[in-house]
Amino acid sequence: MKITDLMRHPLIQAPMAGGATTPELVAAVSNAGALGSLAAPLLSPQAIAEQTKSIRALTREPFGINLFVQPVPQPSDDAIRYAKELLEPVWRGFGWDRLPTPAKWCEDFASQFDALLEARPAVASFTFGILSAAQVDRLHAAGILVVGTATDIAEALAWQEIGADAVCAQGIEAGGHRGSFLAPQELGSGTLALVPRMVDAVRIPVIAAGGIMDGRGMAAALALGAQAVQLGTAFLACPESGIHAAYKARLREAAASPARALTCLTRAFSGRYARGLVNRYIETMQPVEREVPAYPVQNALTGSIRAHAAKTNDPEWMSLWAGQGVGAIRAMPAGELVATLMQELDEARRALAAG
Repeated sequence: MKITDLMRHPLIQAPMAGGATTPELVAAVSNAGALGSLAAPLLSPQAIAEQTKSIRALTREPFGINLFVQPVPQPSDDAIRYAKELLEPVWRGFGWDRLPTPAKWCEDFASQFDALLEARPAVASFTFGILSAAQVDRLHAAGILVVGTATDIAEALAWQEIGADAVCAQGIEAGGHRGSFLAPQELGSGTLALVPRMVDAVRIPVIAAGGIMDGRGMAAALALGAQAVQLGTAFLACPESGIHAAYKARLREAAASPARALTCLTRAFSGRYARGLVNRYIETMQPVEREVPAYPVQNALTGSIRAHAAKTNDPEWMSLWAGQGVGAIRAMPAGELVATLMQELDEARRALAAG
């Protein structure tokens, strides 16, 4: 079975960690004939089970679950102390006398992997690293298709070698974290440059991701050989999306004004390069962003900062992940968005056929 056999439309809603992909969003997308995806990297095994149960209460259609492939780090006390010093201009500005140390740096991947196997989604996708062939075999034995994230050809070939069923070609335009595990995180090709090269390099289906916001972009990616497209930023403004109201307001501003749609790659929030809307936090930390500890340590350390921003409704200190196409974002229910995208895709294909 191929991943495209699971859905009526060649469209996947990207898994976006941090609360955007609620069970309601995942189910609405799947019910509309595309493939909804639950971002589970920040969820405990129990939360993965609970959210999977909630999705299944809302849809009988296939859906996916995504995890970050990562070990649990053990940073030294000195490293933590230095990281807090780098963040001092931010937390001192809040009037704090210290930055709290998080209770844990990240969830245990092995435990999350077991929870994913127990949940048995139709698709399991992975980023930040690569599985072993034995782990892929375990997923296949459970009837789960495996999708790996790749930002260059070498990464795509590595996923193919271990038995992945498809590879997601993540262009540099994509919002959120870069999925690189062999290539430099801050470098990479655009989606329309990457997709045809990856299609030519691998035997497994290629999913195009990054900067695609409407049916015209979908048509272009499919014409270049992708068998499906994955959209993330396009779904952030949907009412089913779980992001903060102030974050959604900034997205609406980006749609209304090109000046508010400026994005950049930064590692200042999490210690891994990710694309988001430029704000005061990014500008404040830009001089030292290369010095902050790698993900997930920096991500955990900034958790209290992001929580404070949410509590005070201040998007200037939030991680406002969004792709370069954010200016084309539309606020509409997820099912309606899927239908609109497919209508646009049909129109674009007819226009191409007409010459």
